[in-house]
Amino acid sequence: MSYVNPTSLVSTDWLAEHMEAPDVRIVDASWHMPATGRDPRAEYEAEHIPGAVFFDIDEIADTDNPLPHMVPSPEKFSSRMRKLGLGDGNRIVIYDSLGIVSAARAWWLLRLFGHQDVAILDGGLPKWKAEGRPVEDAPVKPAERHFTARINSFLLREKDQIARNIGMEREQVLDARSAGRFSGDEPEPREGLRGGHIPGSLNLPFTELLNDDNKTFRNADDLKATFDRTGLDFKKPVITSCGSGVTACVLAFGLHLLGHHRVAVYDGSWTEWALDEKQPVDTGM
Repeated sequence: MSYVNPTSLVSTDWLAEHMEAPDVRIVDASWHMPATGRDPRAEYEAEHIPGAVFFDIDEIADTDNPLPHMVPSPEKFSSRMRKLGLGDGNRIVIYDSLGIVSAARAWWLLRLFGHQDVAILDGGLPKWKAEGRPVEDAPVKPAERHFTARINSFLLREKDQIARNIGMEREQVLDARSAGRFSGDEPEPREGLRGGHIPGSLNLPFTELLNDDNKTFRNADDLKATFDRTGLDFKKPVITSCGSGVTACVLAFGLHLLGHHRVAVYDGSWTEWALDEKQPVDTGM
């Protein structure tokens, strides 16, 4: 089988051929867990794919919310996109410095706010550099471009919706965290969080969607088999979750490649759920 939405994942060859096209915009959406001590903006300034602008996931967010990188208002999102030179009529290609991790979050945000012509670079910056392709440290000063933000609420789920779904199971919840975090056997990287998972949810660590290089997506057959092993029913809607709404978007992207049309992301994810002592938690597999 082939991907149902193949144009959503572009190769390094494709980008090299099209990066000078007038409608193509390149975005570096690198992000790292705070405990790593890595500064994605500083890394971007040191080297990035020529012409790429930096999409700061922690700033293009609701910064008044104590939870990490929650969805911003449409007004803020459109303002930030305009300043980055990303707007209506652009073909936007997103990458990150790990392969495919936070690029999926930026892909989802753009689609959440109505921009459909957006793709992820397969293998990201690591594959681009491994192939000897050019990088630069020159600052990028894009011309502003109008961005029309039209939020698609079907792609977003919030805590009260997750709570109502427990027991009813109208939507399947698929958790992108590691098996140990899902079962509660491994500690959460964020201090003060309970271990375990949302009752009734399924587990699929996002890394299982990637090839052995941990940077490029599996082919369609392997991808479908990976989802099938979880017991996921492709005829039912899916909500993806993770630690803080980043790698949940990798699962959402994988389902999109396979043509699943009813996939939403739980924005607050495990950080929000586990902090609320009123919400039930299951442990084990």
